[in-house]
Amino acid sequence: MAHVQTVLGPIEPSALGFTLPHEHTQIALWHIEGRWDYWQLTRDEPVILAELARYRDAGGSGLVDLTLPGVGRAPAWLRGLAEASGIHIVMGGGWYRTAYYPPEALIDRRSVDDLADELVRDVTDGVGESGVRPGIFGEIGTDKPWVSAAEERVHRAVGRAARRTGLAITTHGPLSDVGLAQLRIFEEEGADPGRVVIGHADSYPVLEHQLAIIERGANVEFDFLGMPWPTEQHAEARTIELTCELLSRGHADRILLSHDVCHDHQLKANEGNGYVHLFETFLPRLRAAGVSDAEIETMTVANPRRLLTIG
Repeated sequence: MAHVQTVLGPIEPSALGFTLPHEHTQIALWHIEGRWDYWQLTRDEPVILAELARYRDAGGSGLVDLTLPGVGRAPAWLRGLAEASGIHIVMGGGWYRTAYYPPEALIDRRSVDDLADELVRDVTDGVGESGVRPGIFGEIGTDKPWVSAAEERVHRAVGRAARRTGLAITTHGPLSDVGLAQLRIFEEEGADPGRVVIGHADSYPVLEHQLAIIERGANVEFDFLGMPWPTEQHAEARTIELTCELLSRGHADRILLSHDVCHDHQLKANEGNGYVHLFETFLPRLRAAGVSDAEIETMTVANPRRLLTIG
């Protein structure tokens, strides 16, 4: 039976309304020595529940948390947030990118099939003793503008697991056209490109790149929206231009929108934009640019619902 797999169990797809498809409710990226990824979204339940309440009160229904093993995935935490907030939370599955592969995963010592079998078990049986099942694979990423050997192994495992389980795949592919290489690997493993989302597409704002992804049947995700740093703030005008151009070409059904909240500074509690920037700022700017309510509903409700529906 068709369903969306949330951390509280399966729900009818029609129960899922406005959804943020690329977020975090806690994550630690600071612990790799010598790297630039020193960010952290602190696990503070009262603070995050207040942020989620703002989102729910603005009209939010669903949220996909893509925190993976190695950066703090916590199924019980997500289940508690879902119970307390009333938000349909979907947990990601898989492994993130080379620098953050947990040592115990033994990515470099196992076959692709063995890795894929573990991912399938998580989907069918739940993660560890928690019983919580992932509802999407991702975010599956690369450290560089290319796919390393270890990352290729993970991408192939995810592609095989997606083919076997029906779950969609969402990626981390910033600042380059690496998303096309990711997509090629998934295609080679038999994954349906229509169920692949190339993430952080707004960080590489090249129309030809977005069109190349869409022409292969996959989806683009603009998910750096509302970030507090100047480069992202200035890039948002270009994202609006790209969105309008893609919409004018009839691609509303291939665009997703999110914030990628992954840093304490992004929270409303710390004078950031929280999980409501789409409601408060970005969608009004789209409407002012001539985007219709029907197109906005397609991008924010229909597309996430389609990708998260299994079966």
